[in-house]
Amino acid sequence: MVRPSRAAPRCSIIIRAYNEERHIARLLVGILHQTVGEVEILLVDSGSTDATLAIASSYPVRVLHIDPAAFSFGRSLNLGCAQARGRFIVFASAHVYPVYPDWLERLLEPLEDDRVAVVYGKQRGNATTRFSEHHVFRQWFPEASVPRQTSPFCNNANAAIRKSLWRRRPYNEDLPALEDVDWATWALGEGYFVSYRAEAEVVHVHDEDPRAVFNRYRREAMALKRIRPQEHFGASDLARLLIVHWIGDLRDAWGQGLLRRKLLEVLWFRWMQLWGTFRGFRTAGPLTHQLKEAFYYPRRPVPISRSENRVGLPLDYSVLDGSYGPRQRVPRRNRSR
Repeated sequence: MVRPSRAAPRCSIIIRAYNEERHIARLLVGILHQTVGEVEILLVDSGSTDATLAIASSYPVRVLHIDPAAFSFGRSLNLGCAQARGRFIVFASAHVYPVYPDWLERLLEPLEDDRVAVVYGKQRGNATTRFSEHHVFRQWFPEASVPRQTSPFCNNANAAIRKSLWRRRPYNEDLPALEDVDWATWALGEGYFVSYRAEAEVVHVHDEDPRAVFNRYRREAMALKRIRPQEHFGASDLARLLIVHWIGDLRDAWGQGLLRRKLLEVLWFRWMQLWGTFRGFRTAGPLTHQLKEAFYYPRRPVPISRSENRVGLPLDYSVLDGSYGPRQRVPRRNRSR
């Protein structure tokens, strides 16, 4: 079990949070029951007004604060990295939780290769995840690991880097999103590799409404346009990908006997995903206060439910169901299946 340490920890885990009372306990319990011990946990909070900080105070967590008006993904990570004492830095979204007790061990293993700069792990949805987003997760995070990936794709909702490299190049604080892809692009240019670790699996809880989906993909497209200005996403791309994804998702829903239940959801999700991408590529100028409010501070809480099953012995979070706070004991493994 993980315990707080006064000595330099093997790794520091940085969690970005804003109003995550429904999720944060599950993540922290999962961290505390990892096979890697003696880690440091830092929570970078950007003005939570719910019970997030009260819940975090029940765990061995050091809380850092960032003004919501100054928030960006890169700036919050840089704040956490500057305070981290570990040789390796792990990033976890406040609304993810590890599936297995060796999540952290598996995530850190590729960093034994000195040429690997960043590792990212598998993400899967749960019962609240939109049908099409399950497809996105499977496309972005396949079942097979890639020890040395030469593309800059990665995702800081579940990732690890070397602090020594962060010192050389902190995250870009001006990007509205994709600070992870931007940093990986730099690392590849320096001769390092990106590693994908399928065994380091987390459940990523999303239950976004159409506007939230639109905003997420819009800010990512805005960032991608700045990182790779040669990229384009035109009306023909929008039309082509809408047809491809609608056909693929609806065919899969039909095969699972879910077509009637998921038809409207598939149509609006893919439209908002791709319309947001289209609009993001056409948005110029700085990240204004109004855009920050739309991008980073959703007003609607996101519910949580159990993770989907797979082969193995996952952690058991059932003692947290119906309660935001910790209980006296959390079993390390789910033996009931």
